Parts: sequence; C-alpha cells; structure tokens
Amino acid sequence: MRPPGSPTQLERRRRHAIQLLNKGMTLSAVAQQLGSSVSSVFRWQEAFQKEGEEGLKCRASPGRPCKLSEGEKKRVVELLLKGPLAFGYTTDLWTTRRVAEVIRKTLGIHYHPNHLWRVLVGLGWSCQKPERRARERNEKDIEHWKKKQWPAIKKSLRVWRPPGISR
Repeated sequence: MRPPGSPTQLERRRRHAIQLLNKGMTLSAVAQQLGSSVSSVFRWQEAFQKEGEEGLKCRASPGRPCKLSEGEKKRVVELLLKGPLAFGYTTDLWTTRRVAEVIRKTLGIHYHPNHLWRVLVGLGWSCQKPERRARERNEKDIEHWKKKQWPAIKKSLRVWRPPGISR
C-alpha cells in the first residue's frame, strides 16, 4: 500500500534515506527512522545506484487523472460548505446526485453520482446517514413510554414456538 504523503514528500523521504545510508547507517536503522520497510529502503538504494537522482524521482500515478484541478477541488469544498440550501435544495442534506449537479452547474464538469464518492472521500468528506426522527417527536413522552409501558408489554409478550422447544 502506498504510504501517506504527496509525491514530492515521498521523494524527499527517499532522498533522506540515501543521505542516511551515505552516512553509514544500516538499512534497518534507516527504515526504522523513516518508518518504512527495510525492503523499501533497499529498493531506493538500488534505484539510486543504477539511475542516480533520477531513480528517486516520483513517477506519475497510474490510472485516469482526476477531472478537477487542485483549484477546482478547493472550490468544490467551498461550495459544499455553503450547504445545499444555498443552491435551492429543500433539505440541508448533501447527496452525491446533488453534489454532481452543483459541480456540473458551477464548474461545467460532469460526474456520475455513483462515482463521485471517490472524489468526496479524497477531499476529506465522508458518507453520513442522518437519523430519521419525526419533527413532532416528544422526548419526555418517549422516555415515559420506555420506562413504564414497554416493560409491561415486554413481560406479557408470548411468542409462538414449536412444541417441545422452551426458552
């Protein structure tokens, strides 16, 4: 799994490992100090020996690049922080469909709602399901029912069971 950090931070980490190795530290000591595996440090050392500084550079990530630039990602976060009500929605709840519509209308970039969650997770947002509660909810009545009425109902409940099976 790829360690956390931007590509430039990871490149800096590799260069630091080579500096420590050049000072005479062992592979395991460098790995422990940098919080990486010994095999990674060994790979970095081999890449440096074969290709020099070029071997430590970060390479492009495989896969399709994101449709949003870094500036556009910041803009999306600003839009999300305004809340759905600011965009004319009737509830204060973001859905991927709503986010996709807002991105399409403001930035002109099309995302399918089923795949937008990857972008949102990358921006630090998480999926959250709101609790469904009635607006007319009366907490005192609910508490009274739980303490007084439910125990009486629970004790008197008789559930059908096949003959010969007891509790």
